[in-house]
Amino acid sequence: MNDNFVHRARGVSDLKAHLVLCTKSRRKALDNEMLTRLEIILKELMEKWEGKLIEFNGESDHIHAIIQYNPQTQLSKLINNIKTVSSRYLRKEFSEKLDKIYGQSVFWSGSYFIASCGGVTIEKLEKYLESQNRPK
Repeated sequence: MNDNFVHRARGVSDLKAHLVLCTKSRRKALDNEMLTRLEIILKELMEKWEGKLIEFNGESDHIHAIIQYNPQTQLSKLINNIKTVSSRYLRKEFSEKLDKIYGQSVFWSGSYFIASCGGVTIEKLEKYLESQNRPK
């Protein structure tokens, strides 16, 4: 069986999502050092949530992450936790830089983007389903 699947007592899954978080007011607050630290924070958080950080990158005003999660995970709670914990760590570890940009306001925008993503296209999946040998 594929090692990339999440194995649980009653099922096997491969749920992935593309997450985008923007800084508050799209301020250019992130530098390379902060992005490197964010990647570590997200890896650790995903492990705690029994998931995995597949890919990560970002620019000065937003980040992209592809995450793998298990079916019991409520994505809105996971995202809230990611935003809360990462903001707390960044503000503590990079307070000199961030205080100049934000003062004491919120680090992340209140909104986010999340979309499911997977290993096959919808078209390939449709063809596979159409090829099933359905009993007559």
